[in-house]
Amino acid sequence: MEDSSQSGRERSESSRGLSSSGVVDWNSRFRASDASHDSGFVSKGGRAIDCKDVSLRHWLDNPERTVDALECLHIFTQIVGIVNLAHTQGIAVHNVRPSCFVMSSFNRVAFIESASCSDLGSDSCEDGLNSSSSPLPHDSDQGLSSCLQSSSGHMVQNLEATKNSQVEENKHTFPMKRILHLETNWYTSPEEVDDAPGTCASDIYRLGVLLFELFCTFNSSDEKIANMSCLRHRVLPPQLLLKWPKEASFCLWLLHPEPSSRTKMGELLESEFLKTPRHDLEEREAAIELREKIDEQELLLEFLLLIQQKKQEAMENLHEIVSFLSSDIDEATKMQTTLKLKGGSSLEPAEEATKMQTTLKLKGGSSLKPVTNLNSRRTNISEDHDSGSPRSRKRSRPSTGEESDGHPEESQKSERHIEYKGSISAKSSRLMKNFRKLEAAYFMTRRRGIKSMDKYMSRNCQTSTECRSSATATERSSLSNLSSNRGCNGDRQSEWINSYLEGLCKYFSYSKLEVKADLKQGDLLNSSNLVCSLAFDRDGEFFATAGVNKKIKVFEYNSILNADRDIHYPVAEMANRSKLSSICWNSYIKSQLASSNFEGVVQVWDVTRSQLFMEMREHEKRVWSVDFSVADSTMLASGSDDGSVKLWNINQGASVGTIKTKANVCCVQFPVDSGRALAFGSADHKIYYYDLRNSKLPLCTLIGHNKTVSYVKFIDSTTLVSASTDNAIKLWDLSTCTSRILDSPLQSFTGHMNVKNFVGLSVSDGYIATGSETNEVVVYHKSFPIPALSFKFNCTDPLSGDEVDDSAQFISSVCWRGQSPTLVAANSMGNIKLLEMV
Repeated sequence: MEDSSQSGRERSESSRGLSSSGVVDWNSRFRASDASHDSGFVSKGGRAIDCKDVSLRHWLDNPERTVDALECLHIFTQIVGIVNLAHTQGIAVHNVRPSCFVMSSFNRVAFIESASCSDLGSDSCEDGLNSSSSPLPHDSDQGLSSCLQSSSGHMVQNLEATKNSQVEENKHTFPMKRILHLETNWYTSPEEVDDAPGTCASDIYRLGVLLFELFCTFNSSDEKIANMSCLRHRVLPPQLLLKWPKEASFCLWLLHPEPSSRTKMGELLESEFLKTPRHDLEEREAAIELREKIDEQELLLEFLLLIQQKKQEAMENLHEIVSFLSSDIDEATKMQTTLKLKGGSSLEPAEEATKMQTTLKLKGGSSLKPVTNLNSRRTNISEDHDSGSPRSRKRSRPSTGEESDGHPEESQKSERHIEYKGSISAKSSRLMKNFRKLEAAYFMTRRRGIKSMDKYMSRNCQTSTECRSSATATERSSLSNLSSNRGCNGDRQSEWINSYLEGLCKYFSYSKLEVKADLKQGDLLNSSNLVCSLAFDRDGEFFATAGVNKKIKVFEYNSILNADRDIHYPVAEMANRSKLSSICWNSYIKSQLASSNFEGVVQVWDVTRSQLFMEMREHEKRVWSVDFSVADSTMLASGSDDGSVKLWNINQGASVGTIKTKANVCCVQFPVDSGRALAFGSADHKIYYYDLRNSKLPLCTLIGHNKTVSYVKFIDSTTLVSASTDNAIKLWDLSTCTSRILDSPLQSFTGHMNVKNFVGLSVSDGYIATGSETNEVVVYHKSFPIPALSFKFNCTDPLSGDEVDDSAQFISSVCWRGQSPTLVAANSMGNIKLLEMV
C-alpha cells in the first residue's frame, strides 16, 4: 500500500470515488451565523452539498460542543471509509483535515477540496492574529501553500473572503485564518516534517489527530494550541485519559512516530474499537437514512403544494378575466341592441357585423389565448410593429343609381352592402394580424378602467351597504363581483366601453401612411441640412422649416401638393446668424413666427415681409424651444440650456417672468385653452407643470422618464404627452395629480427607437406622431401603447436618384397639419415628405 502511494499521488483526487467536484468557498461554513452556501457539489455517494452543511472544523471548534461518543465514532467511521476508498485505489489523500470535510444536519460527512489558508482572511484577520496572546509557532509559516495543495500538486484556486466573513471571524473564539495555519502543522506527520513524501501511513497519522480532536474539547484557543503541540510527542491531556481511556489508547496507536509501526487501514477497519459499536452505529445510520427520506418527502410535498398554489392562482385569475370579459360582452351586446332598435331600415350593416363576429369566433376562437395575468403591473406586449393592411379603408359614397336598370334603391343597397362588407373584411384582417398586441392593450386599458371604477365606487357609493363593502374590496374582488355591482358601476362601465370603442375605431380608421408629396430643394447636397423643427400656420396653408442651415423657409402647402416640379421654392426665406432649434406660429396673427437659436436668442418674424420683427437676448445659453400661447397670442415662452424658462410679451419686447430650474430646459408648451399655465421638460428626466400666477413652485411634477425629456405636447387641457431619449413616450392625466407629484402615466408608448436624438413629437385628434432613429415616422393613438401606423424614409441617392436605406439616418421632426390626417416629416438628411393617413 505504501509503495503504491507515490504513484497514486500522480492521479487526480477528483476522480476514483472521492467525488471532489471543485473548489468551494467554505468561508461561509466556518461561521456559526452563516451556514449558507451555493449548492451543486456532490459528496461521496452522490449526496449534494446542502446549504445547511457546515465545515467539520467549525463544528469541532464550537466552544459549546459536548462529546457524544456515538456521534464522534459515527463521524470518524465515515472519514475512515472515505480514506479507505482512496487507499484501495492507491491514492494517498493528504488532506485528511477537518477543514476538508463538511457535515450535514444529520452528521453525514462529505469530502471537499481544501481551502488555502492565505485566502481565508484579510487584514482584519491578520490583526486578530497579531493581537492574540499566543504567537504562532515558527514552523507555521513554512510551506503554507504546499501544505494545502491537492495531491496532484496544483495550487487550489484562491477564494475571496467578504467583509461580513472578516467581521464574523474576528468575533469567533478561534480566528479561522489562524486555525487553518495551525491545522496544517497539527496534521503534518513526523516523516513529512522531515521532508519525506506523504504516504498512506501519513493519512493514518492524520486520522489519529482527528480522533483526538473529536473526543477532546477545550475552553480556549491557548489551551487547544498547547495540547495540540503536545500531541506530536504523543502526550495526551489527563481529562482524555480519565474520561475516554479506550479512545486515548487507540489514538496513541495511530499517532506512532514510525510509519511502519502504525496500523494499516485493513487492521483499522477490523479493530475492536470500530467493530464493537457497529450495531449502534448501524441503528444510527438507519435512523439518519429515515430522517433524510422524510426530509426528501417533505421537499417533494412542498414543491407539489407550491405548484398547486400557483395553478390555483392562475385559475382564479383566469376565472376573473372570463368574468369581466363576459360582463363587457353583455354590455356591448346591450349597446348594440339599443342601436339596432334605433336603426330602422339600416340594420343590414349591424347584422353583417354580427355575422362577422360569429365567423371570427368560429375561425379564430380556438387559437386566441388570453393574457393570463390582468393584475400584473406590466403586460407583455409583442415587439413587432403593426403592419398596415394592403387594402385602404373604403369610404362610403352615395350611388347615383344610374348603374341599375329601373331599380336604383336595390342597386344602392347592394353597393352599400358590398362596400360595408369589404370594410369589415379589411378591418377583421388587420385585427387578426395584430391580435396579440390589441389583446395586451385591451387588458392594460381595462385594468385602468377597473381602478377608476373602484375610485368612483368608493367616492360615490359610501351610503349604501353594498357599495361600502365594494369600496373596501380589492381589485380582484371588484372583478369577480363586477356583474353584481352593476347598480353602482354600470354607467362607469358603459363610459369605459365607449371610450375603448372610440379608441379602437380610431386605431382602425386608417391602414397606412401614404406619401402625398416630396419636398424637393436645391441644396440636398449640403451636409448641414438637418431639419430641427417643422410648423404649420393656424390655417394649414403654409408650413415652415428650420434647422442647422440657419434658415427659416416657408412653403405653401397646396403648391407643394399639386405642383409637379423638380425643385420647390419657398414663398419666404429668412436667414439667421446661428443654427435654429425651434419655430412656432402665432395662432392669432397669421404672419407672425417665433424662432430660437443656438446662441440663446429668441426672435419674432414677420413672414409676409420676411423681416425680423423682434429680438430678445436674455438667455445665457442655447434656447431649445419656443411656444406661443393659443389662448393669449401675445404670450410666448422659451426654454434654455441655462436652466430657465422665460415668459415674453411681444407687445413689450422683454421677459415678463422667469422660472429657474436646476437642469437644462429642453421643451416648453402652453395648454391649448389657457395662457396661465405652462409645462416644460428638463434634462433631469422630469416634466414640470406650473400655474404662472404662482411660479415659485410647480403645480405638479411628473416623474417617470429615465433620460432627458425632449418634448411635451398637450392633447387637451389636462392630458399631456411627453417624449424622452429613454425610448418611450408617456401619456399623463394632470387631473389625477393630487400631491404635486405624479409618477403613474396613463400609457407608455414604446414601438419606436429614440435613445440619443431629438426625433420630433406632434399631436392631433388623439393621434401622436413621432420620429424614430430607424428613419421611420411612427403614429400612435392615445388609447393604445402600440403603433397604429409607420412609414420608413428611404434616402435618395443624389447620383442615381434611387431610394436607398441608410441606417445612420433618423427622423428629426414631425408636425400635423391642424386636426387633419396629414403631417409633414423631415429626417436628418433634410428630406421632407408630406404624409397622409389613408
